[in-house]
Amino acid sequence: MSTPHSAQIDHLVVAARTLDEGVAWCEATLGVVPGPGGEHALFGTHNRLLRLHCADAPRAYLEIIAINPQAAPTRPPGLKRWFDLDDAGLRDRLVRHGPQLVHWVASVPDITAATAGLRALGIERGPVLEAARPTPAGLLQWRISVRDDGLRLFDGALPTLIQWGDAHPADTMPTSGLSLRSLTFHHPEASQLRQALDAMGLGAMAVAEGSAAINALLDTPLGPRTLSSAF
Repeated sequence: MSTPHSAQIDHLVVAARTLDEGVAWCEATLGVVPGPGGEHALFGTHNRLLRLHCADAPRAYLEIIAINPQAAPTRPPGLKRWFDLDDAGLRDRLVRHGPQLVHWVASVPDITAATAGLRALGIERGPVLEAARPTPAGLLQWRISVRDDGLRLFDGALPTLIQWGDAHPADTMPTSGLSLRSLTFHHPEASQLRQALDAMGLGAMAVAEGSAAINALLDTPLGPRTLSSAF
């Protein structure tokens, strides 16, 4: 089993056109109501969260995220939101197909070292930002790698990196009835993706050649469900 001192899955990212659409999708697709989340002032987004049982990542969770229409990002003008949420192509997909799995985030013990390891491979994961949001249990603080252009890289299969402070959001999440059975990736540049994951301590992730896709197999109250970024 992974420990807090090893790189591991932190959370899956499901993007939605609106948070209300994301909540309705979650109920219809997974059979559960997402728990509370919060707002991200830096990016003008908000989310809802669900704990995921995962033997290899005991703090794993699922995030449903959307642009908050009532909040402007506090990032300097010209810098994009995280997870490609400003990308016209992704926005069109969310309009046409509804909420969907678009990305994942990996927790690492030393984000500075992890981003440097990627940079040595010629991969710029982005500057490390300090972020925080208030919760009823106290202030959540974390460091996260976000490119100025907001790109996810490798069609979302290369994770955004996060290093949490003293608290983690999953610490106060109730059991949801959802289990993450597997997380796998297909990509036309599979060898480069494997090399990058290995550099971050995530070399055990399943990567295969093929059209770009992230696939998460979940056990849910409605039975097995596969979330995929491919259409």
